[in-house]
Amino acid sequence: MDKRAARKRRHFRIRNKITGTPTKPRMVVNRSLNNMYVQIIDDLTGHTLVSASTVDNELSDELDKTGNVEAAKKVGELVAERALENDIEKVVFDRAGYKYHGRVKAVAEAAREKGLKF
Repeated sequence: MDKRAARKRRHFRIRNKITGTPTKPRMVVNRSLNNMYVQIIDDLTGHTLVSASTVDNELSDELDKTGNVEAAKKVGELVAERALENDIEKVVFDRAGYKYHGRVKAVAEAAREKGLKF
């Protein structure tokens, strides 16, 4: 089994236990080699409530590199600000099968520092 398939299996296991509700939506992190993407999703309606990424115009202008921990911190701060603007205070964190370290950990800690609770 390759790394990508193993991550997908881990993500399916996680998704069997985690669901986002309107009161406590799911914050899912997706990372590629060059970018970070974060979405806050209500799984009951299937809608994305808030999203942020290193590709956003707000962040892409101020970031030199987008695939590092510093960029991930900025994305975590931005998604937390947008969530709080939309009256979302509590979320369920979905690491999408990635290990909780590096960029994924940076997103989570930055969102917690800005006021999201999970």
